[in-house]
Amino acid sequence: MSDAPAARALAFYLPQYHPVPENDEWWGAGFTEWTNTAKARPRYPGHHQPHLPADLGFYDLRVPETRAAQAEMARAAGLEAFVYWHYWFGGRRILERPFTEVLASGRPDFGFALAWANQSWSGVWHGAPERVLIEQSYPGADDERAHFDHLLDAFRDPRYVRVDGRPLFYVFRPEHLPDAAAFVERWQAMAHDADLGGLYLVAEVADLVGLGPSYRRAAADGFDATCAMRLPLDTSPWARRRMRVLRKLGLPEIYPYATEPVAHPASTVEHPALPCVYPNWDNTPRSGRRGVVAHGSTPAKFRTHVDAALGHLDAIAGLPAEQRLLFVKSWNEWAEGNHLEPDQRHGHGYLDELRAALGS
Repeated sequence: MSDAPAARALAFYLPQYHPVPENDEWWGAGFTEWTNTAKARPRYPGHHQPHLPADLGFYDLRVPETRAAQAEMARAAGLEAFVYWHYWFGGRRILERPFTEVLASGRPDFGFALAWANQSWSGVWHGAPERVLIEQSYPGADDERAHFDHLLDAFRDPRYVRVDGRPLFYVFRPEHLPDAAAFVERWQAMAHDADLGGLYLVAEVADLVGLGPSYRRAAADGFDATCAMRLPLDTSPWARRRMRVLRKLGLPEIYPYATEPVAHPASTVEHPALPCVYPNWDNTPRSGRRGVVAHGSTPAKFRTHVDAALGHLDAIAGLPAEQRLLFVKSWNEWAEGNHLEPDQRHGHGYLDELRAALGS
């Protein structure tokens, strides 16, 4: 009997837990993700806010011991790696310090990959959606070369997540690329020239009705796989009617956290639609009344979604173990209410359920 986990579980990782000059300018001195997390308050009866961290406290990601503690906790829960959100705006970087230090120091000895969050930054996270802070641009082939070269040391690191020997690189908004097929072709060529054997490129998609247009477009553009995103919301007619009534009362969009598994798109081994599971969702700390809440999440309900995602991987005929990837959103997006890290309400509950489901 194999001791291998049921899937290669990868958790998205937000680096916005240290001050940077840009956030100081936009939101005030010392702003981090904790700023909105800690000031959140309930917006309706039974609304669980704020989410307060337990074991690790209100940490600062400039501290190596914090990063090491996160890695040990993640490893114990069966996670293989963190997928760090990575920002590149025509050569401009932001929030890069935690990953840069992880790469340079060789610590922690825990897997990682990078996800390019290729969208403009606005004030939507903080209640000012009309305010553009940094615009995502695509200057052309020279910028792509500079971007790839910037990541080459990471791709070559032995901790980097590989699929069939190729470093995994995740694109958040493939539909924003001016020519996604050309992007894929150029990045694969650069990876081959760098003796990486190519990249395993994953495109995020959000439409989940069969083989929907986003899935087909990503496959046609040459991405190796998609990551299927869908919030775990009960969107039944009753839940939608209730949400509309509450919205008229000035409340956020509130849905029950789904007790039934969300649909995963049918897919093929040639282009698998990889599942993503959410422990919870509540971005009212960032977006206030514009936020969306998955009300009533528990570790046991989360386990339902993990089990269903593993079943989806089982259903992709011929899918090799290397490609049995399960994404978790997220490790630490506290102001979106989706975090595996222990909080003061559920403790290690979500981590325990993930570990049990993976058989770790």
